[in-house]
Amino acid sequence: MEYVRLGSTGLKVSRICLGMMSYGSSQWRDWVLDYEPAEPIVRRAVELGVTFFDTADMYSVGASEEVTGKLLGALFNRRDDYVLATKVFNPMGDGPNDRGLSRKHILAGIDDSLRRLGTDYVDLYQIHRWDYDTPIEETMVALHDVVRAGKARYIGASSMWAWQFAKAQEVARANGWTPFVSMQNHYNLVYREEEREMLPLCLDEGVGVIPWSPLARGLLARAGATTRAATDDYARLLYQESDATVVEAVGRVAGAKGVPSAQLALAWLLRQPAVTAPIVGATKLRHIEDAVAAVDVRLTDEEAAAVESPYLPHAVSGHE
Repeated sequence: MEYVRLGSTGLKVSRICLGMMSYGSSQWRDWVLDYEPAEPIVRRAVELGVTFFDTADMYSVGASEEVTGKLLGALFNRRDDYVLATKVFNPMGDGPNDRGLSRKHILAGIDDSLRRLGTDYVDLYQIHRWDYDTPIEETMVALHDVVRAGKARYIGASSMWAWQFAKAQEVARANGWTPFVSMQNHYNLVYREEEREMLPLCLDEGVGVIPWSPLARGLLARAGATTRAATDDYARLLYQESDATVVEAVGRVAGAKGVPSAQLALAWLLRQPAVTAPIVGATKLRHIEDAVAAVDVRLTDEEAAAVESPYLPHAVSGHE
């Protein structure tokens, strides 16, 4: 495993981040693993050197945070031995203030997340999406107060337009508040629209990029029929028929190189200069083993060009 700084901060993270959305309550999604079946997979990730873990309050409606806290508490000797990230924004109840990025919801959300996680602080507290109903000034000062209170070490953002991210950063700097240090966006070989504005912005600003869905929800792993694929309506909104040519190219190059498609697709992502650590979901041991092995796979410029060239532009997606 390799460890790198998250953007321009001094925080060191593993180059693979384990996405904890896959663990929580199987009653929330058919493909989600409860604590017992999740434990050997997370244990294997820890054995392979993964120290970076990402969850959100809305995953399994809080159960993911509960399972995450229990697993990491059992697998690590010290809280400082791992980097824990969670998110706020999505509905956590039926009330009008049980969602969004108001001061009220952020301050309640962080306390609820810490209680479920069983920890005094998170290393990275992220806004899950942009809130069109709340002034960004209100959101940024609330996040600043979360950091000042010692409940989060850093703050990050997730999928949004580049102009929105730039505005948030400027608001924070102009007022002496805590800026975002990371961007968790939708980026992989079959969805590269982030290369137009968001990734150059993050490079220029020294912001770490931790992409979600790095394997396009299993498409780039050539996983075939899975429980998640059969029930994942969201994936149908993200990808298009022309993506098949990219998937085929990945298969050809991976075959010639003698590595699984999943490793090659992740290796391509890891060679992108803006990317710190892709967030990988794993419901089988081989998923996390492939992800960690990808850190050591090196693509030539010719191999990279071969998997990049079939790409066709997409409508922007993932900000919803």
